[in-house]
Amino acid sequence: MSNATTLAKELHTKEMVLQMGPSHPAMHGTVRMLLTLDGETVVNTDIHIGYLHRGFEKMCENRTYHQAIIYTDRLNYVSPLINNFGYAMAVEKLFDVEVPLRCKFIRTIMSEIARISDHLTCVAAGAMELGALTAFLYMIRAREEWWQVIEEVTGGRGVTPSYGRIGGVKDDLPEDIEDMIKKTIKSTRGVLEEIHGLLTKNRIFVDRVKGVGVISADYAISHGFTGPCLRSTGVAYDVRKAQPYMVYEQMKFDVPVGQNGDNYDRYLCRMEEIVQSLSIIEQALAKIPSGPVKVEDKRISFPSKQEVYGNMEALINHFKLFMEGHGICPPEGEVYQAVEGANGELGFYIVSDGTGKPYRLRCRPPSFCNMSGVKKMIEGHMIADIVPTFGSVNMIGGECDR
Repeated sequence: MSNATTLAKELHTKEMVLQMGPSHPAMHGTVRMLLTLDGETVVNTDIHIGYLHRGFEKMCENRTYHQAIIYTDRLNYVSPLINNFGYAMAVEKLFDVEVPLRCKFIRTIMSEIARISDHLTCVAAGAMELGALTAFLYMIRAREEWWQVIEEVTGGRGVTPSYGRIGGVKDDLPEDIEDMIKKTIKSTRGVLEEIHGLLTKNRIFVDRVKGVGVISADYAISHGFTGPCLRSTGVAYDVRKAQPYMVYEQMKFDVPVGQNGDNYDRYLCRMEEIVQSLSIIEQALAKIPSGPVKVEDKRISFPSKQEVYGNMEALINHFKLFMEGHGICPPEGEVYQAVEGANGELGFYIVSDGTGKPYRLRCRPPSFCNMSGVKKMIEGHMIADIVPTFGSVNMIGGECDR
């Protein structure tokens, strides 16, 4: 036995157990990882979620169908508009009603704005956690411009707009919003070019993310992965293409895919998805028709505040839907409606017993499924690799714990 081998055996220490989170900044306050380490290498991990558990499903089952809209905001609070529309579409399926065409276009435009906002946040935060503060500032500046668009349309900021309505949307688009959106699209394309220059071929960034957090397509499918985490492995599954809704069947866009299923491919997928979303918004603005933005069925959609304050029939309609407490009452049945959230397939399963509250409401959150693969992603890598890997999954505590 050589002296080097003898020395290595003498210096070998026992494995160490270390808790990372929930107070660790990279864990967002919502995840705890119990790490077993050999030096700085992760040999085993036990991941605990649930620190943000809010009881979303049971709260919705004890509220009227309209009251649940504000709770959907708090699922993925980085792109809440997609949550609003996905839930509203599920209830509309129970009623077997179809919203006006203009409403579908508005929902498509606002969904893509929300997706852009989410991807900008994910890439920006991931870059910041690796020390690329300049990239973070550029992308958050771009996100701020999109949040100003959201505020102009919905009246609320990007976190809790509550813009979706069962049977439509809260209000029509403002008159001058198209110019504002086009200006923001141009600005965002410029930011993407800057980020590609700062990160995509940056040797430090590439070394930290390429070949790290690798998963195979088979593994991703077996664990229910969707969204960029699945597409980074080469599987081109996107709900907007596989099960078109709103007006996505009228839009021309590509589904970006990776090859290696690593952190670098997840970064590239999100960057390209922003480009595709910008294109979808431009196409939708060019094709959007005039017309109403909600169904004219008084059993389902309620009047605007302006109508309630100045029209007796609207006041009576409002009173029937809200003040009596039972809200809208869809027929008995069960439905499942999926949309493409920023992190993957976001689905709502609703069982109606004919009353004004859901008998059962179940959310299929993409983050919950994607988190099931993090254990495999980080084991065998260094402690420092946990941060970019966890960031590339883009776990949102609100939808993961719901």
